Amino acid sequence: MTPRPFSFVKSIDFISSRFGAVSHDVAIVLGSGLGGLVSHLTDKRVLRTTEIPDYPRSTVPGHVGEIVSARLGAKNVLIFSGRVHFYESGSTVASAVTALVSHGLGIKTFVLTNSAGILNRSFSPGNLMVIRDQINLTFRNVLRGTEPGTQIAGPVYSRRLEQIAMASAEETGVALKSGIYLGLTGPSYETPAEVKMYRLIGGDAIGMSTIHEATYACSVGMEVLGISCLTNYSTGIGNQKLSHTEVMEVGTRVGENFSKLLLNLVGLL
Repeated sequence: MTPRPFSFVKSIDFISSRFGAVSHDVAIVLGSGLGGLVSHLTDKRVLRTTEIPDYPRSTVPGHVGEIVSARLGAKNVLIFSGRVHFYESGSTVASAVTALVSHGLGIKTFVLTNSAGILNRSFSPGNLMVIRDQINLTFRNVLRGTEPGTQIAGPVYSRRLEQIAMASAEETGVALKSGIYLGLTGPSYETPAEVKMYRLIGGDAIGMSTIHEATYACSVGMEVLGISCLTNYSTGIGNQKLSHTEVMEVGTRVGENFSKLLLNLVGLL
């Protein structure tokens, strides 16, 4: 039996009771503007997060706040359409709720997606990037708020899943970069001076999510895959003024390639 997580026990019990005894092969978290994948699902059962006891609320546009149990090809999937960011809740545990719930439901494979800004000048808006590793600049560790004894015992992101993602990209003809994701607390965008520093320490893409979800999932033995949709150049690299609207627009525009990649990828898992 899967160990019960320290937090969100009522949430997990409620979700389990609503979706029944379905064994999900994979959990997928959809980032800003990437909800188009839901249209490819079959046998959908939708649960609004506002119905779930103790479940934190998302307030960011593009994060609709739904959990969907469905079929994606031949696989049973649990889709989190939206997530809670640290800057909304002030809690690393709340911002990792997708990982805690997935683990509590016995899911072994965890796919995180997000929209991210570009630090690497060789990347372009609309590119997809598999996350090879991460840098946690929130300066907070989610494991301090979860079960005693959890720890990271290896790379956060699965090399096996990264190879599967690259194989899926080759099969579908979708260009897929590889790089380091740098996570901040947000909600403000970075300054040009900060961007320069982030590039110097090795970041390729930057965002305000994913870090705590991935850390928790890895610590409890889940296999983790991360994919970023690169929506904009970070401040000081591009000339445009950054906005969440732009993030949403680019995410929607590349949604077809994103869905094509994920549909094939899940089939290879």
